[in-house]
Amino acid sequence: MTPRFLLDTHILLRWFVEVRKLSHEQRSVLEACVRQAEPLAISARSLLEIAILVNEGDFKLRTGLDAFFKDLESNPLIQVLPITYRVASEVAAIGSGLRDPADRTIVATARVHCLRLITSDQRIIESKLVPVVE
Repeated sequence: MTPRFLLDTHILLRWFVEVRKLSHEQRSVLEACVRQAEPLAISARSLLEIAILVNEGDFKLRTGLDAFFKDLESNPLIQVLPITYRVASEVAAIGSGLRDPADRTIVATARVHCLRLITSDQRIIESKLVPVVE
């Protein structure tokens, strides 16, 4: 089964650490995917973002980074999508529509794979570059 949704980095962290911060719609989509054993995609860029956030002390994980990554890696519902040549080309095509390189990469990944992005990032939502679940 192929994923229909890509999780923005902050959504991934909220889902695993701070589920209360997810919107009702976001929680509903994630719960439905879990019930139906439907995979959810994340960009490889999100793994880098999480490592940097934790390393710089901007985000604290209860289990530590290595344990968090092991949990993600062993979760059969999580599929990591690589940064490919097509994704990189799409980042360039997005241009200045988004300033943050991580946001561009995640949006480009969603576009290349025709996925809806689950995000709360207002800049991404307002850009209308990709269909979203707010």
